[in-house]
Amino acid sequence: MRAMLIVNPFATATSPAGRDALVHTLSAHFHLDVEHTTHRGHAGELAQRAVTENVDVVIVHGGDGSVNEAANGLLDPPQVSDPARTRPALTVIPGGSANVFARTLGIDGDPLQATQQIIGLIDSGRRRRIGLGHTEDRWFLFNAGMGMDAVVVHAMEDKRHAGKAATPSRYLWTTISSFLRNAGNSSTFDVQVPGGPTVTGARFGFVSNTSPWTYLGSREIRTNPNTGFDTRLGVFVATSTGVLRNLPLATRLLAQADPKARHLFRDDDVAAVRFTVADGAEPIDVQMDGDYIGAFTDICFGHRPDALDVIAPVPDRIVADQITSDSTR
Repeated sequence: MRAMLIVNPFATATSPAGRDALVHTLSAHFHLDVEHTTHRGHAGELAQRAVTENVDVVIVHGGDGSVNEAANGLLDPPQVSDPARTRPALTVIPGGSANVFARTLGIDGDPLQATQQIIGLIDSGRRRRIGLGHTEDRWFLFNAGMGMDAVVVHAMEDKRHAGKAATPSRYLWTTISSFLRNAGNSSTFDVQVPGGPTVTGARFGFVSNTSPWTYLGSREIRTNPNTGFDTRLGVFVATSTGVLRNLPLATRLLAQADPKARHLFRDDDVAAVRFTVADGAEPIDVQMDGDYIGAFTDICFGHRPDALDVIAPVPDRIVADQITSDSTR
């Protein structure tokens, strides 16, 4: 078994001693290539190389941004992707501040425990295929969004570049302050779901590939509770950024109650969705898997089932479905 370990040495929750321990443990079980990222996009370049070198598993030790880069390196762009091509499986040893993808997959939050978990999964042959969201040229693993959440991500990136840690409390305060600061912003966009309604005057929109959409510390935030890696996309669109209108909705999200509001459009299983800014209006910020990717006037999100092999625990529900399917053949 040949594995490539891609390490982001600048990730929030990594340390030299911790990285050395991971390398030592993994090297005892696999033929291991260790690569450290040095610039934005490097994890994708390394994962692309892993495909050409017939590596069996790519292990990313870093945050969600590094994992997103690696997934995009393993796969061809969505419009030219060849599902029949053999590619390495992907797995994660958490090293970032949020680690949404790893936590959603059921990977242990402690890097050393996660390492032992992944070794056990690989040795037992346990893996699963998951669906991914995508734009025309890029894949996303768990969420994307236009408007307020992208404004928050952009602000958090600015703070991290200024040397401030991405703590849950800083994320929460940045979210609250961004809502207050942008409550009077008049920027809106339209949301189109093929075969479904068109929502006009959207102030922010989330697109989910799974649930939870994110975490606030240990608390799950589920915007689309019925969306998962084995469904299509979830859409969560609000037509107001008013504090009084969104406070009850935020309370429901924090309480993990079913998200409902009069100014909210939600669908937990759509094939695609398009966000369009009115002609002549300013582009609006967009984020993908917690990374700010720029401002857009028109962006489409689609879904591809069974797009990526991952080394992760298989949920009991999927195991039960497989057993039922096998018994009826």
